[in-house]
Amino acid sequence: MKITDIETIPVVVPINRDRMIIGARGVHDRSPFLIVGVRTDEGLTGWGEVSCTPRWSGEDSDTARHVIKRYLEPCLSEQDPADVLRLTALMDASIVGHYFTKAAVEMALWDVLGKTHGVPLYRLLGGPVRSGVKTKFSVAAAEPQVAAGIATWACEQGFTAMKVKVGTGLAADVARVAAVRAAIGHDKKLGVDANGGWSRADAVAAVAPLAAEAIDFIEQPVASHDLAGLADVRRRATCPVVADESVGTPADALDVVTADAADVLSIYVGMAGGVAAAQRTAAIAGAAGLGWTIGSNLELGPALAAHIHFAMAAPGLADAIVPCDIISTFYYTDEILTQPLPIRAGWAEPPPGPGLGVEIDKEKLERYRSDA
Repeated sequence: MKITDIETIPVVVPINRDRMIIGARGVHDRSPFLIVGVRTDEGLTGWGEVSCTPRWSGEDSDTARHVIKRYLEPCLSEQDPADVLRLTALMDASIVGHYFTKAAVEMALWDVLGKTHGVPLYRLLGGPVRSGVKTKFSVAAAEPQVAAGIATWACEQGFTAMKVKVGTGLAADVARVAAVRAAIGHDKKLGVDANGGWSRADAVAAVAPLAAEAIDFIEQPVASHDLAGLADVRRRATCPVVADESVGTPADALDVVTADAADVLSIYVGMAGGVAAAQRTAAIAGAAGLGWTIGSNLELGPALAAHIHFAMAAPGLADAIVPCDIISTFYYTDEILTQPLPIRAGWAEPPPGPGLGVEIDKEKLERYRSDA
C-alpha cells in the first residue's frame, strides 16, 4: 500500500454560546480546525485534525495547509503508511516545529494502519490498560452566579468533577470558585485552571483562599515559561499542581520534571506532536513518579478519538486525581462524524471501529467548511 495524497479541509463547527469557555487567554467562541485525510492507493483514508487556534497552538489553517502541501506530502508520497514511526521521523526531518500539523498527519497514519488490520488504535499501541477514561467539565471564567449556573448544569448532566477557569483577576477568581463550590457541594471534585494567567505573586496569594474552598488541583497557575514559579506554587499548595501549557513536547516534560514543578502533566496529542510523542511524554511522567492527564483545545472527532485511544493504552493516567478534558461534545452544537463518540458526562470510551474508529460525515464537512 502507498500514500497517494493528503486532503486538507478547513472547518469551523459552531460552539454553544451558553457554555463557551472563557479564560485567561480570552473567549473560546470559535474553533477553527483543518481536517486531514491521508489517502492510499488501496482506497483507504485515514483521518486527523489540526487545532488551528494561533494564540494557543501557533498554527492556523493556512500555515497547516502550506506545511502539509509544501513539506509533508512530498516526503510521504508513495511511502507505505504502515511505517508510522519512520514516516514521523521523515516529517520531523523535513521541517522543524508545527507539532499540531504533524500530529494530524500522524494520527491519520495510525488510522490507516488500524483500518488495514481491522483493529482499534489502542490495540496497535499495546492494548488497553483500563476500560475507559474519567472526565471533567470546564466552567467558564464568567460572573460568579453565571459560573455557578453552568456548574449546576454540568452536575445535572452527570459530571462529578469539574474545573473553573481563573486567571482573570484574583478577587474575581476566588469569588467565582466560591460560588461554584457552593453550587455543587463538597461531594464533587473541583479544580481551577489559570491557563498561565496569574503572576507568580497572585498564584501564591491564591493558594490559601483556594484551600479554603477545598480545591482538588491547581492547573497552570503561572506562565508556561515560569517553571520556577510553578515549582514555588507547588511547594506551597495543599493540592496537586498540574502543568499544562508548560508541557508540549517530551522535551518540555523533561524540563518540568527537572524543575520539580508539577505533580501531574497534562498531555495533548496535538501539542506533543503525535500519539507516539504523547506516549513518550506519559513515559517520562511515569519514570519521574508523576501522574498525567489529558488536556483539551475542544478537539473535533478525529483528535478526540486519538486522545481516548492514547489514554486507553498508556499506563500512569491520573484521572482519579485530575480527570481528563475529553469533553468537546458538550460544547459544540453539532459534530462532523457519522456516529457520535461513546462519551457521556464523566466518562469516555473508545469507539469500537478500526483505527481511530471514526468516519467523517462528508455533508457536514462541506456545511462547516470555512474556505467555501
